[in-house]
Amino acid sequence: MERKARKELVVAAAIALERLTKRYGQQVVVNRLSFEIEKGEIFGFLGPNGSGKTTTIKMLCGILEPSEGTGTINGFDLVRDIRKVKRSIGYMSQQFSLNRCLTVAQNLNFYASIFGLTGDQSRRRIANVLEVTGLAGQDNKRAASLSGGWKQRLALGCAIIHEPPVVFLDEPTAGIDPVARRSLWDLLVDLATTGVTFFVTTHYMDEAERCSSLGYIYNSNLIAIGKADVLRALPAVNRPHRKLLEVTCSHLLPAVRFFRCQDYVEDATLFGHTLHVVVSQHKSTEEIWKDLFSADLDVTEIRQIQPSLEDVFVTLTEREEARCTT
Repeated sequence: MERKARKELVVAAAIALERLTKRYGQQVVVNRLSFEIEKGEIFGFLGPNGSGKTTTIKMLCGILEPSEGTGTINGFDLVRDIRKVKRSIGYMSQQFSLNRCLTVAQNLNFYASIFGLTGDQSRRRIANVLEVTGLAGQDNKRAASLSGGWKQRLALGCAIIHEPPVVFLDEPTAGIDPVARRSLWDLLVDLATTGVTFFVTTHYMDEAERCSSLGYIYNSNLIAIGKADVLRALPAVNRPHRKLLEVTCSHLLPAVRFFRCQDYVEDATLFGHTLHVVVSQHKSTEEIWKDLFSADLDVTEIRQIQPSLEDVFVTLTEREEARCTT
């Protein structure tokens, strides 16, 4: 009964991996990944450069064959059904890889033909993609003339031209401005509400906040996975006898220097227009106020907060780095 339930769960998942591994000789690049992603999720896959994110995506897209393990995409086996996998997914790489000499419409038409769309079906899909991505009216512009944000919209349009239920986006907003990033993410959220599953790699924490669930890979190993609130509550992040404070003050840099010299402070870092300070639980807010007043620092607010996702991933990275050096 348990095996049957497990099989039904895997089939129901948009993506299901079990001990997925990639190695080159003795070097393990991706190590025994096991997790599932539900249909309609925006799954954020985070980790430092070289941690195995892009290699994982390439295995899931059939570009690389796994060394070990198994997995399914849309119910198709990553090895046995690789042709079906490729036809049921969309992929958008880190770098803009479309033909710059072709127009927007010509690029879309080319990708439609790759996936076997012809005639009225192709024309309907191109018209729909132009509308959904906001590219309508720019269909006769050459790809080379588009700004970075519009190039990414075109790349996304080509990735979804055949209506794949799962789309892989490898750092889709790298190198584009904040307004274009937000606009692209609004588009991803809209598409996810229609049931499309997105697997996205990113280094931006504001983008991670938009994901319905997250995985964090470090040095080829998946070290955390779950919804944002689950990750914020991890014991490794919320260590005993420690608390995280947000400090608002006029002069941030002197305040950072001050906190880093206090024996009750474990860490102090700039976070936008505030400081995030990890202090010993026994140190009261009143005592900290007194210390700051004595140091002639103009602090306007101190409050205990929940870790941000940036706090979470920095803490997890530091923990893993410490393990590697011991």
